[in-house]
Amino acid sequence: MSGQPQASASALDPVYRASEVIFGLLMAMSFIGSISVATDGREEVRTLLIAALGCNLAWGLVDAVMHLVATKTQKRRESALVRQVRASDSATARNLLADEMPQAIVDGLGEDGLDRLRQRLTTQEVPPARLRLTGRDFGDALIVFLLVVLATFPLVIPFMLTDDTARALMWSRLVAIGVLFLAGAVLARYSHGNVWLNGLSMATLGALLMAAIMALGG
Repeated sequence: MSGQPQASASALDPVYRASEVIFGLLMAMSFIGSISVATDGREEVRTLLIAALGCNLAWGLVDAVMHLVATKTQKRRESALVRQVRASDSATARNLLADEMPQAIVDGLGEDGLDRLRQRLTTQEVPPARLRLTGRDFGDALIVFLLVVLATFPLVIPFMLTDDTARALMWSRLVAIGVLFLAGAVLARYSHGNVWLNGLSMATLGALLMAAIMALGG
């Protein structure tokens, strides 16, 4: 799940964070959903809940490690880009920079803006070819791990509050839909979209994905 880190105070922007929560939520639901076809014995339910937590612990670790791999790769790519820009002629350097930016930014900068950026890069100290991961990078990886793992707990709480498996499963699914709605709302706010429409769309999409995962035996 780990996407390309962004150059910011934290590599984890709202899109990244929401994606990790949704991923963890769907992974947990793939286990909790199977409770509906299991026996109502508390021991069986407990086993499935532990399995859901164990699954998200494992995938949280995998996502955290892959985040560090992606971060390291991006650092090397950025270092290589600066070196290429410094070693290229003006036109080639502008093209290299333009290829790394959204088209709207490129259009706004124009050739003059890209050339000023090129000139600024040529005056800066050349970054080392092998950049190390920082404490912030490892902190972001920890956040990735926690987002995936903690997404399990809201779905488990109903099973802790009642011995009625059917009722607990219903509330667990409703909580999952609620979290998906919030994730969609966060994404909408970040992108200046319609909070309610995007929240409902994400909840609907999440419900369909849950159904697909369960139908495929996930």
